[in-house]
Amino acid sequence: MAPREGTRPSKRHRESAANKHHKKRKSSSRPRPKSASEGDSSRSSHGLSADALAELNRHNDRQSTNARPRGSIPRPKPEGKSKPRKEERKSKRPPRDDYDDRLQDDEYRDKEWRRQRKKKQRIVSGAILEEGRSRHLRGGAGSYDSLEREKDEAYAWPPPAKNKRKRIWIYSGIGLVVVILIIVVAVVVSKKNSGDSKSSSSSSTSSSSSGGIGSIDPNSIPAGTPSYLDPFQWADTTDFNCTYTNQTVGDLPLMGLFSAWDDSAAANPNVPALNQDWGSYASRPARGVNIGGWLSLEPFITPSLFAYDLSAGIIDEYTLCAHLNASCASTLEHHYATFVTEQTFADIADAGLDHVRIPFSYWAVQTYPGDPYLFRTSWRYLLRGIEWARKHGLRVNLDLHALPGSQNGWNHSGRQGPINWLNGTDGDLNAQRSLDVHDRLSKFFAQDRYRNVISHYGLANEPRMTFLSASAVTAWTQQAYKLVRSNGVSDAIVVFGDGFMGLGNWQGKLQGLSGLALDVHQYVIFNTNQIVFNHTTKIKYACDGWTQQTEQSMDTATGFGPTLVAEWSQADTDCATHLTNVGWGNRWTGTYSTGNASTDILTPRCPTTDGRCECGDANADASKWSASYKQFLLMFAEAQMVSFEKGWGWFYWVWDTENAPQWSYKKGLAAGVLPAKAYEKSFDCTGDIPSFSDLPEYY
Repeated sequence: MAPREGTRPSKRHRESAANKHHKKRKSSSRPRPKSASEGDSSRSSHGLSADALAELNRHNDRQSTNARPRGSIPRPKPEGKSKPRKEERKSKRPPRDDYDDRLQDDEYRDKEWRRQRKKKQRIVSGAILEEGRSRHLRGGAGSYDSLEREKDEAYAWPPPAKNKRKRIWIYSGIGLVVVILIIVVAVVVSKKNSGDSKSSSSSSTSSSSSGGIGSIDPNSIPAGTPSYLDPFQWADTTDFNCTYTNQTVGDLPLMGLFSAWDDSAAANPNVPALNQDWGSYASRPARGVNIGGWLSLEPFITPSLFAYDLSAGIIDEYTLCAHLNASCASTLEHHYATFVTEQTFADIADAGLDHVRIPFSYWAVQTYPGDPYLFRTSWRYLLRGIEWARKHGLRVNLDLHALPGSQNGWNHSGRQGPINWLNGTDGDLNAQRSLDVHDRLSKFFAQDRYRNVISHYGLANEPRMTFLSASAVTAWTQQAYKLVRSNGVSDAIVVFGDGFMGLGNWQGKLQGLSGLALDVHQYVIFNTNQIVFNHTTKIKYACDGWTQQTEQSMDTATGFGPTLVAEWSQADTDCATHLTNVGWGNRWTGTYSTGNASTDILTPRCPTTDGRCECGDANADASKWSASYKQFLLMFAEAQMVSFEKGWGWFYWVWDTENAPQWSYKKGLAAGVLPAKAYEKSFDCTGDIPSFSDLPEYY
């Protein structure tokens, strides 16, 4: 039974309280600082005598007077006369409100004190405080000062062991989370650096490939910088390094290129990665496609750029830029930035192709007096296109499609009309200019970064040797070959055009030049006597005639030797808008008017050679083609693939067009008239070929 409040407890009660308090202390995880008397281990652990308790209180009073723990609450001084012991204890304890005001002096202690009070935690200071939990100290001989001193010690810094351990656990947890985050970031950075370090033959590992202009300071671009070096004047900055540099290689700018590259990708599981040897093209032929109409305009590929009245005379890139004048730059760069994207290269690889041929024009390198062409803008897009090809494991055939003076007089050479390359008044000048262009190009592409990705280096697309001196073209080709090799392009196959003079006529010419290959373009629709073949005959011709020609050309006893077909198509008509030049009509319907009676074809050359020859079905959307026509297109394409793989491979003309679905590899895939994977063919020139006898059944 506890003593009544206001009476002094008996010895029995005092000893019972002390014993009870001792047990409580023994179970507590937080030790109480001991007084001098408690520190004597000879004393009984069962309780304290009344004399010992009185001595402890006197000791506490002296300690409070002489020293007060840092941050503790001062001992309140009693006012007025002395009172009896019971009343004196009450007066020494400040009123509740005054006490709370004192705690406001230390916000942290106040918060902790209130928390402790809410939890009804007992503050231990000897047996007399066992029941002192509320506003009154119930029983015992303790003093207010000793209570406050222990509270001060409880809230002083550093905190007691229990709270300290709690904080240690909290801080340790936070530290662990931080360490984990650091490790994760380090792993990500390590993987990125590891990927960069895989860059084949790359001694440069700086620069991110993220591109963009957001972090570039406009003031970092020197005043007067030409547009091709100023990213703030570019129509598109995606995947371009926009950090300004005027550094050049071969007098050609590096602006836009990142310093690191990675040649570890493979186009598909059937071919080696870029940083692995391809092997012999005779045993592993190239399967590629042209990205035509992009950096060298061709009216039938992008007729929207040539949608002018015929009277305006806009028939090629020369006349287009002359007409557009100042707006030529924005018009063409918009085309460069949108007609071909990275997705183009991803789709090419997904189609099972392993090479891309990229036609470009000499004005990517240099322009000359009187040229209206857009200078150098296409150069930057060519370099980005090569990087996208690299990313998707595609090897690149560089094709200089237009040379100074025009090497063939066709619109895709830049200027339709006279051939002034190796011909005419400026023939020799343009021959030298062309060598100068190759001098700069070959120095640039001799860099290590291109050693694995540039597989073919083209000298001149379709030199029209039926109008040019064959010996002059051969001599120029040999001179250009030696220049390119001496400048360091040592691994790429150097490609020269057959010039349309017959494959057999190349036997014995340009021999002894290592890594030189003959480039042949095979079409039936530009030949007046072949376009008239019906579909069955066209397939047989592809299987037999072109196989025979390829094998003849590959044999140095009957032809040049290494031969590849860098252009071909499954198109069986020349109906596509502007295909035969702007406004010239076509052979299929007998409307081919060149302005020269000796080359005009004014009678229909479709298989029936009559009024049933029309272009509506041929130019229709692929979704409207009949099952019979689709069967023909697929067999015709696969027959050519089989034949051209007898040589060093093939490059389909062309990947995509605005319309002209017969010419678009991309549209052909969607229509199911090309194999889903270029290396998987359902027809290999063996077995029966269906008979296509009636023209109406073709479509």
